[in-house]
Amino acid sequence: MQATELAINSYYTLIAATIVLLFGKFLVQKIKFLQDFNIPEPVAGGLVAAVLITVLHSFTGFSLKFEKPLQDAFMLIFFSSIGFRAGFFRLKAGGLPLVIFTAVVSAFIFVQNVVGVGLAKVLDIHPAIGLITGSITLTGGHGTAGAWGPTLEKEFGIGGATGLGIAAATFGLVFGGLIGGPVARRLINKQGRAKVSNNGDQADNYQSDDAFESHGKTRLITADSAVETLALFAACLAFAEFIKAYQLDEQYFYKLPKFVLCLFAGVVLRNVLTLVFKRDMFDRAVDVFGNASLSLFLAIALLDLKLWQLTGMAGSVTVILAVQTVVMILYATFVTYVLMGRDYDAAVLSAGHCGFGLGATPTAVANMQSITQSFGPSHKAFLIVPMVGAFFVDIINALILSGFVEFLKK
Repeated sequence: MQATELAINSYYTLIAATIVLLFGKFLVQKIKFLQDFNIPEPVAGGLVAAVLITVLHSFTGFSLKFEKPLQDAFMLIFFSSIGFRAGFFRLKAGGLPLVIFTAVVSAFIFVQNVVGVGLAKVLDIHPAIGLITGSITLTGGHGTAGAWGPTLEKEFGIGGATGLGIAAATFGLVFGGLIGGPVARRLINKQGRAKVSNNGDQADNYQSDDAFESHGKTRLITADSAVETLALFAACLAFAEFIKAYQLDEQYFYKLPKFVLCLFAGVVLRNVLTLVFKRDMFDRAVDVFGNASLSLFLAIALLDLKLWQLTGMAGSVTVILAVQTVVMILYATFVTYVLMGRDYDAAVLSAGHCGFGLGATPTAVANMQSITQSFGPSHKAFLIVPMVGAFFVDIINALILSGFVEFLKK
């Protein structure tokens, strides 16, 4: 049977993504299991859609290719919104917990690679494949997998390293969204914390500080504030595009990915506007666009998952990824949760760590939103996780991976 790929344009991609989100919301509302384990709505709907597309591919040979630039745009808007939330006083408020969480995450990146390389040697496969099933794809995600794949193919002669990396990152994205909620739920249940009443239909006031984590809450915004906020998002995306187009990132930004540049632009814009021009940003509009973009990004990403690629992975690679998932659960439970204070914020941070420790920062935020929607806001978690997951972790991961690659060359 000849495989045929059908390209879906941006309009139909957006329609499909919104249908997936609405279906995911319906599933979470109707299926108690999904509620109990705090599975994010985009993950619930997206996985069902991915399974249906896989069935279609199995019987007909057809596969669907959704509009990648649209997915990327939603991702960049989401990361820009994180930057807009990072005012100077918020970053200062992060303080010691921000430093501790960064150290916890850095240690886990090292652990992830030790586990990957160690198991690769035990299973008698190339140790560099342990890096592919380590922080390259799990902490790093699809972008890092694509960036490091050609390097590993050239340095170690591993054929198909990029394809294997994409498949492993896909595995991580799925399981990062599945384990975060249950891990945090178990920790919160041990604390005896009760669920909060759902007042999502009530409008928040302007000063509400939990809007970003309470993604279901109604926001009161105006057309003017929406246009102003869209202009700021456009400025962030334009900055990142300009830097990449003229390759200025290679000279001044250490080849940081575009989403990190958008986050950086958001941080600078926020602080210049508030500290220099004494002009407040309309946070509620930022929350609306940021949360909507997050959900749409995850929906499109899961729609575009080719689950049949996972079945093509070697059995030894699957074993390593399964062990990495267990290690993530144990680390989040006994290290992240303990070192971050054994409280409600620590539990939400653990859910977030599961998200970007296996998947990506958007998955981490979706995990945390699914928890805070049931148990109340966690300002500390939503202050720390997006900044660490979207900015610090990429720099730290690149440094640690460079060290491991040099070690394996010897």
